Amino acid sequence: MWHSKKVTEVITEMGVDPGAGLSSSEAEKRLEQFGPNEFRDHKKTAIWKLFFSQINSMLIYILIAAALISLFIGEYSDAAIIVLVILLNSVIGVIQETKAEKALEELKKLATPKAIVKRDGVVQEIPSEQLVPGDIVVIDAGRFIPADIRLIETANLKIEESSLTGESVPVDKDADWQAAEEKVPIADQHNMAFMSTLSAYGRGIGIVVNTGMNTEIGKIAALLGDQKQEMTPLQVKLAELGKILGIGAVLISLVIFLIGFFQGRVALDMFLIAVSLAVAAIPEGLPAIVTIVLALGVQRMIKRRAIVRKLPAVETLGAVSVICSDKTGTLTQNKMTVTDVFVNGTYAPLASLKLENQYEKLFFEALVLCNDAVVTTAEQSGDPTEIALVAAAGTVGIDKQLLDHRYQRVREIPFDSERKMMTTVHQNKDNFLVMTKGALESLLPKAATVILNGQKVPLSRTETERIISQANAMSDKALRVLAIAYKEVPQVADLSAEELENNLTLLGLTGMIDPPRMEVKASIAQCHNAGIKTVMITGDHQKTAFAIAKELGIASSDKETMPGNEIDTLTEDELKEKVKKIRVFARVSPEHKVKIVKALKANGEIASMTGDGVNDAPSLQQADVGVAMGQSGTDVAKGAADIILTDDNFATIIAAVEEGRNIYQNIKKAILFLLSCNLGEIITLFFAILLGWPTPLTAVHILWINLITDTFPAISLGLDPDDPDVMKERPRSIRESIFAHGSGLFTLINGAIIGFITLFAFIAGLAFYTGSESLFTIDFADVPQDALIHAQTMAFITLSVSQLFHALNLRNQHKSIFQVGLFSNKYLLASILFGISIQAALVNIPFFNNIFAIHFLTIKDWLLILALSLLPIILNELWKAGKRIL
Repeated sequence: MWHSKKVTEVITEMGVDPGAGLSSSEAEKRLEQFGPNEFRDHKKTAIWKLFFSQINSMLIYILIAAALISLFIGEYSDAAIIVLVILLNSVIGVIQETKAEKALEELKKLATPKAIVKRDGVVQEIPSEQLVPGDIVVIDAGRFIPADIRLIETANLKIEESSLTGESVPVDKDADWQAAEEKVPIADQHNMAFMSTLSAYGRGIGIVVNTGMNTEIGKIAALLGDQKQEMTPLQVKLAELGKILGIGAVLISLVIFLIGFFQGRVALDMFLIAVSLAVAAIPEGLPAIVTIVLALGVQRMIKRRAIVRKLPAVETLGAVSVICSDKTGTLTQNKMTVTDVFVNGTYAPLASLKLENQYEKLFFEALVLCNDAVVTTAEQSGDPTEIALVAAAGTVGIDKQLLDHRYQRVREIPFDSERKMMTTVHQNKDNFLVMTKGALESLLPKAATVILNGQKVPLSRTETERIISQANAMSDKALRVLAIAYKEVPQVADLSAEELENNLTLLGLTGMIDPPRMEVKASIAQCHNAGIKTVMITGDHQKTAFAIAKELGIASSDKETMPGNEIDTLTEDELKEKVKKIRVFARVSPEHKVKIVKALKANGEIASMTGDGVNDAPSLQQADVGVAMGQSGTDVAKGAADIILTDDNFATIIAAVEEGRNIYQNIKKAILFLLSCNLGEIITLFFAILLGWPTPLTAVHILWINLITDTFPAISLGLDPDDPDVMKERPRSIRESIFAHGSGLFTLINGAIIGFITLFAFIAGLAFYTGSESLFTIDFADVPQDALIHAQTMAFITLSVSQLFHALNLRNQHKSIFQVGLFSNKYLLASILFGISIQAALVNIPFFNNIFAIHFLTIKDWLLILALSLLPIILNELWKAGKRIL
């Protein structure tokens, strides 16, 4: 723990002379010992491994088996179609996976190309990769820190650490600061400078204590490289479904083969029928359709300002039950803002303040004059606190450029961490204005008078206590308090710095904070209504974090907050219990964020993590859905995330969750549609074989329907318009089956309806074209080939058209298609018309008659087919109407 050691201890332990630095020979030895100051490459997954990982599912295995069997029995076109489906699914998956490699590559870019060091007694610039522990590094303003450094000398040094710690304001660094205890959060280690952070102000000298993977940023790199990819809820459910379908297909095929064998049928014929049944049991287009629907969902998400990097994340969003959000830049504006002032003895919000006397005007002029920030319409540069002060003065009509020109600065005493004050002196006609700002505890002892009710009065004990009480009240609101004072002197040439900063007149106090985004509160309320918990995880101070959380409605009591150092004292089981009640985690490290996300997931939550900094990257990757900020986010955070928000708006996350829920519902509609259709095919073949009938459908009929006729309606269901009530429901459980909430019974009933009307069409065709008097007098042992093909054609067309019409039932299992809007999904209507058209083309074009072994149909045949095909819609509408009445 380098921050807890004295400078002399660090110098001794590192074996270096601070004046001369390391010798070149010693630096070479240490480079050999510790290795270069860069991140170790994690082992990348080979493309061929990524490709085969995409086919590592039961559903794909079954498709491969079906393709091999099709080749074996000479159905080459069937095999080619199945292989095409497998390849399409795998290629899309590989493209998405390779994008995830960006996270560590972007981390490597953060290493600075050059560092200023002392070696052999000479200050020189070297590549940062050559830095070793013990090197003496010189830090100046505007330079990235090249390694983890224990500071040994500082002069007004401030380092911007928000990307690593989440702290919104540059941190004051002090080489002489001593840690009160050994375990101190990274954000509070004031004698340390960390790799990849930025020196914003002042200068410093330090000793390199850690390089490469041993730095704090290196630990983040290790976390990113070590984490394993987990399956999304939909992937888990599809894997389970694949196993069920696979086992079911094998069992049903075996049963049918044995039934036919004992019926005395030819073994080879029964093998082909069993294969047909296996083909009927498996929805060949399902993997590709799910991928296509997700990809189309991605396009819809872009319109809502959310870019999806990993396809499964679209669906996972719909199941999110807790959103873990970084505070700075996500919930807040990442912009320090003066919100309250105490001036002229009155406390008021800045927005409601009106200048009533010269001293109130002087208070705001002091904010601008004792200030080094550059603020114009074209640019803003400088310390965020000083930029906020200039902006505050601008709200009452004071322009910094005009004021700087009017009151020329003639002298200044810069801020330093010991005095905690800054003073500037300005020419004011024949005398001089001394303007001072700083911490109240430093400035108040220097004040002799105070402005009260437009008058300058002595600073009595009572007034002092009142001012301190007011400052404490502002601090309790998590406001950062700054005191402002002034005095007028006839000359400054002979005055010392101490004399300039004595006998001041206190003008007032400013209270500033990084304010919450205006739209976030409503979004969090919407989360609550949708059953989604919001948890703030930040590197900022506990009091500041709670104040923002309370204002946004995330937490109502400080009992719902926890500091990061407390997480280290808890076991995994204890943390698992704690996270159920805690809504604000403050002063946390990147490791803490990962632990919190893991604990939430262990409780069965589907966790989304939002963030923008390097420190957020491991937890973004660990979460079920990582969401990075597109504007303020670092490339590392974007590389580790599943989704990137182009407007950095928390409200967009809620829009994305809503979109995710709708997309999941639509995917579920497509899956249930395909399964009910395939169940209809199984029932058709199973009962026909069981009853000793000829097979109503051939393998090519089934494959055509599964891959062509059913595909377009399934994709169209994936494009169904959004459900307006989707955000009124609680998040679905990860344990929830695709067949939950009556979906399984719905699938069984509709599969049975489709199967039995197909059988009826087949048997009606046989009765009519064999000349039988009724359905019960057909001689199945002597069916002419032409009559059989005619009947099979009727079964084939009835099956396909009834499935097309059945797609309308999937739009909503509770509302009538007329309530949903018959024409609200034009893609589905177009798919149904297209499906009927291509089936009519197959029947009426002789070329296709031969390929598909089908027959021309008469008008009477078509009327019967249409009447039977409408039955699934009629029966479903009657069922829904009955449920609504009851």
